[in-house]
Amino acid sequence: MRTLGLIGGMSAESTTVYYQTLNRLVRERLGGLHSAQILLRSLDFAPIAELQAQGDWDATGALLAQAAARLEAGGAQAILICANTMHLNAPQVEAATSVPLIHIGDATAAALRAKGVTRVLLLGTRFTMEKPFYAERLSAAGLAVVIPDQAERDRLHAIIYDELVVGVIAQASKTAVLAMIERGVAAGCDGIAFACTEIGLLLDPADMPVPTVDTAVAHCEAAVDFALG
Repeated sequence: MRTLGLIGGMSAESTTVYYQTLNRLVRERLGGLHSAQILLRSLDFAPIAELQAQGDWDATGALLAQAAARLEAGGAQAILICANTMHLNAPQVEAATSVPLIHIGDATAAALRAKGVTRVLLLGTRFTMEKPFYAERLSAAGLAVVIPDQAERDRLHAIIYDELVVGVIAQASKTAVLAMIERGVAAGCDGIAFACTEIGLLLDPADMPVPTVDTAVAHCEAAVDFALG
């Protein structure tokens, strides 16, 4: 089994999901008392979130590159950035290491295509929805990408940063995101990507009206494929 290096803490809530999911998947595939071989570098999210708000992606990239290099030095044989937004810094992480970066966008695209999705509603932070780094990855895999309107993007971004990353699950927020999904499906989306690793804490993909991918789970599945491959 290969050792996975996780850059986590962004947020700690979803990094917990990663740890639990990776270990569950390994146990399901190997049976018995098996669990994943993991190295975790958990970062303090507060200064990173401040740099995000300032648009200083060079600084966030330097922090993630340093974390990745430390994981590789510790024996990690692949790197996972346990967040969608921070894949904006994937190029810096890849440049800092000689081991593979398992990209969440690739895992998400593959999972969506496996479900027969062609037109996906992309739900995530404002950065993930509005910057090209993520949509371009999905488009390259043949997927048409749709994002909510400006007011909905602002509302979803606030739900993520003000509530989900600190473990707050509010019924009003759940209702608001379900309304976004309803409008997206009415506009022709035949699939949904929970392209923030915290959205799966608020909603269950199984309850959605069209095929839905929780990107954190898809990322873990791709990582376990690598670890056991």
